[in-house]
Amino acid sequence: MVRNDTFALLRAGASGPWGVAVVCGAGINAVGVAPSGAVARLPALGRLSGDWGGGQDLGEEALWHAVRAEDGRGRPTALARLVTSHFGTATVEELVLAVHFGLVDGDRLHELAPGVLAAAGDGDPVARELVERQAEEVTVLAEVCLRRLGLLETPVEVVLGGGLLTARDPLMTKLLEAGFALRAPHAEPVVADRPPVMGGGAAGPGTAGRRQGGLDGAVHGLRSSLRRSGGRGTLLSSHDGAAAPGEALWPGVALVLRPAVALWPVRRPRRPSGARPRRRGARCS
Repeated sequence: MVRNDTFALLRAGASGPWGVAVVCGAGINAVGVAPSGAVARLPALGRLSGDWGGGQDLGEEALWHAVRAEDGRGRPTALARLVTSHFGTATVEELVLAVHFGLVDGDRLHELAPGVLAAAGDGDPVARELVERQAEEVTVLAEVCLRRLGLLETPVEVVLGGGLLTARDPLMTKLLEAGFALRAPHAEPVVADRPPVMGGGAAGPGTAGRRQGGLDGAVHGLRSSLRRSGGRGTLLSSHDGAAAPGEALWPGVALVLRPAVALWPVRRPRRPSGARPRRRGARCS
């Protein structure tokens, strides 16, 4: 079994089999594992479950502030120029309409996140407020996991992963340090140097305390888990995975990258022996 990428991040970045991991890439999620094996986690269903953060939310907020700055409802901000320059539009409103009518994929708004960090670092007050909010969400997630596990007073590693955190933006780093000092002073934030897939193989059943290095270890763990499950892999979806949606990790197994709170078995449909594949769009008589 491969759990979601927060478990894999914890295994890849922590020095031991327990601790807390917070991933902040396209979305945001967290998990905590106590020395006893107890687990603290959240549904991670986006705004529906109270989440905010990650590149997509940051980009959407940037667009919201940019359009209000342009039409006069909001404060002037460098985010308006960021939006138009990144997407090549004459105005922010032009991009809004393009997203609304499907001419631009709204999921691309996460591309604005690095520019938001840069604008905040350059002193734009609106962008800085967004980065401050993002840093607070990261530290709050870690604090909640630690509190649920009774580890707030225990020295413990908090592994930080995902593009917004591994970028090591100076302002974000400073805000995170201040946030952890206030909310979880015994925590030791650790920015993951390895992608979560490096810890994925170690997250399978019966692997606590054992680790093989690098990608070979991940592949070995996947093979072992699949053999134990009779070849039917089970994957837990997440906001921010190490592979593209639908990418095959093993025969009959694909990675689903959408939020979920339950294990989601993914299998390829079997075609009856001798049956011809039906062309897309063909009618059944």
